[in-house]
Amino acid sequence: MLWGCSVSDVAAKFAFFPPHPPTYGIRKDEVRGGKLVVSGIHRDPSMDVLMVENRKGNKIVAFYLRNPYAKLTVLYSHGNATDLGQLYELFVQLKLNLRVNLMGYDYSGYGASSGKPSESNTYADIEAIYECLQTEYGVSQEDLVLYGQSLGSGPTLHLASRLPRLRGVVLHSAILSGLRVLCHVNFSFCLDIYNNVKKIKKVKSPVLVIHGTDDEVVNRLHGYRLWKLARDPYEPLWIKGGTHCNLELYPDFILHLSHFIKDMETVTTIQRLRKLRRSLERQVTYTKSTTTFTANCCCQIKIQEPDCSSWCGWKRCCISLPPWKGCSHLCCLCAEGTD
Repeated sequence: MLWGCSVSDVAAKFAFFPPHPPTYGIRKDEVRGGKLVVSGIHRDPSMDVLMVENRKGNKIVAFYLRNPYAKLTVLYSHGNATDLGQLYELFVQLKLNLRVNLMGYDYSGYGASSGKPSESNTYADIEAIYECLQTEYGVSQEDLVLYGQSLGSGPTLHLASRLPRLRGVVLHSAILSGLRVLCHVNFSFCLDIYNNVKKIKKVKSPVLVIHGTDDEVVNRLHGYRLWKLARDPYEPLWIKGGTHCNLELYPDFILHLSHFIKDMETVTTIQRLRKLRRSLERQVTYTKSTTTFTANCCCQIKIQEPDCSSWCGWKRCCISLPPWKGCSHLCCLCAEGTD
């Protein structure tokens, strides 16, 4: 039992690393009628600087970049150990190359946002930013693409699982869960955070997964599993040689992302519903044919670091079984079905 602190507080101490000091500052410009401006980066006349209060009372800083040719808006949830000051140049490039409006924000305790970092605070943060997009800019979920990079996949999938008419989701170097970054397990702990492996099954919109094959922080199998679990998976992008923090430098990154955005611009709601219905019918058929096989798994679980030799198999199994009913090991298909 934990005394004096919550499970979320304990997890936060090991999971969140906001830059200190922040790479930018926020102030009011009295000459411009008290409008918020940002210091430390180039002033962009097409960018609004916002301070949004979440339901917990924290003040969340956000940048909204306009593109006059945009049909869609991207809501970007960034990774760990960074803030909006470091991401500004990337936001400008995405806005121009993808021809989208882009909203980026700092989590509670990151950058110039108030409060302390925690899983629940990031959920409150993205909910507040989404509400701001609706009320201040008239963005509906039908015209919104959620983008989650690394840790940002947590709040992204939290919101995506609650928006059935969302246009699309991008998962960039995403995690299955916080604990699964450290070791391969197929069950949940109370101390685990960002249970994306469960939430992605509730996302009804198309999901694009982008992951580097040499990611040294989040194993590429995280991206692969999320892609396999998505109800409406888009053609994924596996960047050969890509690591955790350099995928934007590869030409295939922006090219594939542009194709995804264009496809999301042209797809209709009726087409999406038909595709989703066909996908669900296939899932029901597959479940019926494999129920007997997966129901007979009785596992003694051993945790160790995964070591993969290909996209679909383990060089050495992360989960082993004692001899039981003639079974000496747990195959990958069975392991994937245990979540």
